[in-house]
Amino acid sequence: MTFLEFLLLLLVAAICGSLAQAIVGYTHGGLLVSIALGFIGALVGGWLARLAGLPDIFTVRLGGEVFPVVWSIIGAVLFVALVSWLSPRRRLVR
Repeated sequence: MTFLEFLLLLLVAAICGSLAQAIVGYTHGGLLVSIALGFIGALVGGWLARLAGLPDIFTVRLGGEVFPVVWSIIGAVLFVALVSWLSPRRRLVR
């Protein structure tokens, strides 16, 4: 995998993580958090898809590496929803 392919893989993961945060409506952090969410989502979503026997719907192949875009977004949505549910609520002080 070349450096450019690695950067493109990070970009795809960031887009998937950002979409998941937008779907759930819970955003904390910036680009690095979105990249991490994209990769965590790929792990969680891919694991759930294999567990259920579902095929890869849309994948991006970069440098021999396959990134499951749809399962990454679904897994990241589940992960972000869990994090938002477990995190303490902030109260507005007037």
